[in-house]
Amino acid sequence: MPIHPTAIVDASARVDVTAEIGPYCILGPEVEVGARTRLMAHIYIEGPTRIGEDNIFFPYSTAGVANQDLKYKGERAETRIGSRNRIREFVTIHRGTEGGGLLTSIGDDNLLMAYVHVAHDARIGNHVILANGATIGGHVTVDDWAVVAALSGVHQFCRIGRHAMVGAASAVTQDVLPYSMTVSERPIRVFGANKTGLERRAFPSSTIDNLQKTFRLLTRAGLNTAQAVERIQAEIPLTPEIEEILAFIRTSERGVIK
Repeated sequence: MPIHPTAIVDASARVDVTAEIGPYCILGPEVEVGARTRLMAHIYIEGPTRIGEDNIFFPYSTAGVANQDLKYKGERAETRIGSRNRIREFVTIHRGTEGGGLLTSIGDDNLLMAYVHVAHDARIGNHVILANGATIGGHVTVDDWAVVAALSGVHQFCRIGRHAMVGAASAVTQDVLPYSMTVSERPIRVFGANKTGLERRAFPSSTIDNLQKTFRLLTRAGLNTAQAVERIQAEIPLTPEIEEILAFIRTSERGVIK
C-alpha cells in the first residue's frame, strides 16, 4: 500500500491495501482506514476510529481526538466516518463521551469545509454540507441533505432537520425545522422553505408550495405552535414532508426555531 516513509502508522492500525497515507500522517492504535481512502498529508487520527471507503482528508485535519467535554475522563469512545466524504483543511472531529453513547458518527457523501468542528457525540447524516468555520456542538444531530453555512454555531443537543438550510453566521440554539431556510437576523428565524435546495433535488413544485404554506402558518400567521399545527392538519395535504415536520415538532426537546 502507498504509505509515505514519513508517516507513522501504529502496528494495530488496519489500513486497506488500496488506501493512501501521505507525508507526516499519524495513525494511532485501533484506527481502520477503508479502501481507496486518501490521507493527503499531516493528518492525525486516534482510535478507536473507523473510516470507510473513498474518503479524502486534506492537510491538517484530525479525527478521533479526545473531546473537550470537562466530564470526559478518558473512557473508551469511538469515531465512525462513512464513505465518500471530503474532509477539508483543519477540520476537527472529536470522539464521543459516556454521556452521549460513546460515539461520534459521520455518514456518507458529506463535505466538511475548512475549519469545521464536529464535537463529541454529534451525529452527521448523509449528503450534508458544513461550510467553512461551522461549529457543531456536542450531541447535535444534523440530518441528511442539510446545509450549515459558514461561521454558524449549533448549540449542543440541537437538531438540524433534513433538507434544512442554515444561513451564514447563524447562532442555532433550538431545533431547525426540516426543509426550512433558517437564518440569524436578530433573532434567528425561519424565512420559508429551502426552495432552491429542494428544486435542485427535484422536489415537485406542489410539494414546495405546501411546505411554503406550512411555514407561513408556523411563522407568520400570529399563531402559537399548537394552533399552527391544528391549522396545518386541517388545511394542508399531509404529505410525507408535512408529516415529517409535524413529527419533528412533536419530538423536539429544545423547541423549534420559528
